Amino acid sequence: MTDTRTHGRITLDRFPLDVVQDLAITNGVCVRPILNRVVDTETGTERIVGVSCGSTLTTKCPPCADANRRLRMQQCREGWHRDTELDLPDEDQLEHEDQAEPEDAGTDEESTRRVRSTRRRQDAPDLPRVPMDKRTVGTTFRAPNGKTYRPSMFLTLTLDSYGATHRLPYRVKGKLVPCSCGVHHSPNSPELSTPVDPSTYDYRRAALDALHFSKGVDRFVQNLRRCAGYKAQYFAVVEPQKRLAPHLHMAVRGTVPRELVRQIAAATYHQVWWPEHETPLYGAQTGYDLPIWDEDTERFLDPATGALLPTWDNALDDLAADPAAQPAHVVRFGEQVDYKGIVADSDAKVGKAIGYLTKYLGKAIGETYGDDPADLHPAQLDHLNRLHEHVKVLPCSQACANWLLYGITPKDATGNLVPGECDSKAHDRAHLGLGGRRVLVSRQWTGKTLTDHRADRAEVIRQTLAAAGVEMDDQTAMSVTQTTNDDEQPRFIWTPVRPGDEDAPTQKEVLAYSITKRIRWREQYEAAKQRARDGTSPPSNTNSATDQLTASSAA
Repeated sequence: MTDTRTHGRITLDRFPLDVVQDLAITNGVCVRPILNRVVDTETGTERIVGVSCGSTLTTKCPPCADANRRLRMQQCREGWHRDTELDLPDEDQLEHEDQAEPEDAGTDEESTRRVRSTRRRQDAPDLPRVPMDKRTVGTTFRAPNGKTYRPSMFLTLTLDSYGATHRLPYRVKGKLVPCSCGVHHSPNSPELSTPVDPSTYDYRRAALDALHFSKGVDRFVQNLRRCAGYKAQYFAVVEPQKRLAPHLHMAVRGTVPRELVRQIAAATYHQVWWPEHETPLYGAQTGYDLPIWDEDTERFLDPATGALLPTWDNALDDLAADPAAQPAHVVRFGEQVDYKGIVADSDAKVGKAIGYLTKYLGKAIGETYGDDPADLHPAQLDHLNRLHEHVKVLPCSQACANWLLYGITPKDATGNLVPGECDSKAHDRAHLGLGGRRVLVSRQWTGKTLTDHRADRAEVIRQTLAAAGVEMDDQTAMSVTQTTNDDEQPRFIWTPVRPGDEDAPTQKEVLAYSITKRIRWREQYEAAKQRARDGTSPPSNTNSATDQLTASSAA
């Protein structure tokens, strides 16, 4: 957080804004700070402070995206090779757990009255069941030389193929085999991983797999734990392949035999027991007007006949009553499963794996080929557009407004719902069906939230500065949790600064101060580390890391 009402800004008035922004990026300063007016109710003073935007995308704010990536790297490293159990509350008291559904779940969360067979699909191999151990840490192995190892896993899961894609040539018995299109593509060819024949590529199945990918991941984790015999903890990142299909990189604590992991991936599936939504019945694609809301019945109607559309519960009841009903979609993983063993004491391998795991966190799914559509190859742009055409009209959830395109009223629908216009980011071009979290972390990975990890990083800096006699800023100053001494009311009142406010500083002024503070802070921090290395005593006068009180955790 930056207090913009301060002195000591470096002079950047003669430079254009884009130059100042580049300087901010170079120094790790947020280029899109959010301005807030903070009033101290005890003193009556007010100030304007800038809060980092916190964006995770490099195209929006490179410094914030990089800070998020580094924080995730710390989170991954801290939990991967943990050798002691966490002292946490009971399972039912924990929050934000990986939400894996039971394998024999019914049609939806209200499935008590719609019961389906719990038998596994006949086309899915059976998996072994082993006794479960309550541990979450991996087992150790002792080598003949007496050294003890604690290995873990780095897994990569992919989805099935939806059609032939352009690929590099490969050798079979010494003979070079080109791509199925007959061309020997170079490694830098922009056509790589795009469909050879877009007209036969199964875009609908690709879109459905992306929309329900998280459920497939839940099933895999559930099966992995059942076959491993312990509650394996994981740190996973969802990324797009070049063909735009999502895949999963997963750091797993402990080890499971390689062939068993492949067997688990082949046996994992998720059935989507939703009403049929193969072909839209309404909307621009069909030539029929969209359903309309009727205030009298508080239901959606067919615009031509006036007939009431079936409710979500009606549609599920019809599905449950049909003995020949099949799931609307089945999510499966592809045959390609990558498995690497990572030993705790191999720092180079661990660091490389974590870097690879978090490498593309700052890039949106839709930016796989680049962030400027004008720079894309025609094959890339066509592939992106075709996939998005399916993603934007398919339903993403039970309450999705897209259900009205298929003649079904979404769950808990109201008159405010716009047919065919769901506000979920899963339908956006930037997400291409992956509207959920990009990073999936199990409860007992570290037992900490991201806020806890930020506090850990700040504490390391505080201790380094304190050892050199430098006082770090009060991280709780101006916090919304602070109360007055008299009536226990909030002491600091935060309100956003609106565009056009006369007393609001310019963006250049905000960035100038932030850059000044960051440079001063870095110089003092580096000097503190150097004194700690040299063993020299701190200076007699105590200096603050900045010249003003700031509050980085007020929100």
